[in-house]
Amino acid sequence: METHRLVLPEDLNQFGHLFGGRLLSWVDEASWIAASLEFPDCRFVTMAMDEVIFRHSVCDGAILTIQSEKSRLGTTSATYEVKVFKGRPGEGAPIFTTRVTFVNLDESGKKAPLS
Repeated sequence: METHRLVLPEDLNQFGHLFGGRLLSWVDEASWIAASLEFPDCRFVTMAMDEVIFRHSVCDGAILTIQSEKSRLGTTSATYEVKVFKGRPGEGAPIFTTRVTFVNLDESGKKAPLS
C-alpha cells in the first residue's frame, strides 16, 4: 500500500524540520491501514516498531510517500516493512525505514488468531 503526506508548518520543530514523532505517527497509521485492509476482521494494535533511524531531515512543503508491505505473518501478528521517500519512490534512497508489527486482539484484549 502507498500513501502520501504533505509536510505543513505545524509538523515542524523549532528548527524548521519535521518532528520525528510526527513521522512515526504517520508510519504507524499507514501501516495499520495496510494491515486492516488486508485483514478486515482483525482488531490490530501496534506491538513493535523496529530500528527507528531518520536518515535525512524534511522541511516544510515536502511531499512524502509512505510504502507499507507485509513482510512476515504469524499466528496472531503481522509485520509490515515501511519505507518513506521524499517525493516519488525511485528518486532517491528512503529517508526512513522500519518494520511495524501488529497483533490481533479479541474483545477481551487477548491475542487472537488472524482472520
